[in-house]
Amino acid sequence: MRISDVARHAGVSPSTVSYVLSGKRSISPATRRRVLESIDVLGYQPHAGARALASNRSNVIALVVPLRPGIHVPVAMQFAVSVVTSARDREHDVLLLTQAEGESGLRRVAGTSMVDGIIVMDVEVDDARIPTLRSLSHPSVLIGVPADTEGLTCVDLDFEAAGRACVAHLAALGHREIALVGQPPSVYERRTGFAERTVAGFRAEAHERGVETTVVPCDAAPAAVAASVTGLLDERPGVTGLVVHNEPAVGPLLDAVRGLGREVPADLSVVAIAPDDIATETSPPLTSVSLPAEEVGGRAVSLLMDKLDDFGPPEVTLLPPRLVPRASAAARPALP
Repeated sequence: MRISDVARHAGVSPSTVSYVLSGKRSISPATRRRVLESIDVLGYQPHAGARALASNRSNVIALVVPLRPGIHVPVAMQFAVSVVTSARDREHDVLLLTQAEGESGLRRVAGTSMVDGIIVMDVEVDDARIPTLRSLSHPSVLIGVPADTEGLTCVDLDFEAAGRACVAHLAALGHREIALVGQPPSVYERRTGFAERTVAGFRAEAHERGVETTVVPCDAAPAAVAASVTGLLDERPGVTGLVVHNEPAVGPLLDAVRGLGREVPADLSVVAIAPDDIATETSPPLTSVSLPAEEVGGRAVSLLMDKLDDFGPPEVTLLPPRLVPRASAAARPALP
């Protein structure tokens, strides 16, 4: 099906059909209606460029994923793939920006006609990009939640509730002293939102239940994980439960525990906040709160499309955590 077929059916020239699609020239209402009816009858699908011209949009959105120290790239890419897939379902392409350019990068992209809107990841509590996002004419959605959300549209897993859920699960099994093996130190130094919210939920739930806790930031290198686990269990021999919020540290942590002559879950229960593909492939499979990358990415795109259509006020959407019991957490071992 070509534009000439539509023109022949509508009794107009191909250029008239083109002008109806692009909006570049004024076309009489009657002629425009006749062309649109022919498009509908024939099932003509204008190519993306024509649709973009007609709507004054590029049909491209920007996804800002700064690959900074401490970010686990495979997990970040799960979110990115979800955004790309959801955008393509809505006939939009995605411009991926991975440099940590901050405000200047946002202004550079928004200052062109390359994109219609922006999705931002790796959001910090006091994110320096927020004032710029508020000032841009381009709509934006954050995957993450800063401290001040006024006028912003945000979506994320409810990491505070996730931290609470992990503590509640271990406490229900009788554990009275637990530790959070967390993100690399650089993630906390930047005050990354998801990491801080997890710690806040972890500590709050433990305080309410009278459970003793400690938080151990942990680099992902196997040697660093082994050193962190060994130091933790030497200093806190009463710890019987671990919450792991550091995806690449999961395997090395289990190896380190076994290297110390302990068994999971007989001697030490482990609960993770991690994608299902990580939690289910360990030995034993880990009780975990899943990272819903597909749902978060899809929701971010949907919210951005609503904003492009001037629909819906700014809002914060937090997805409730889903804890799946598996084989890595059990009742607290009897005291000697």
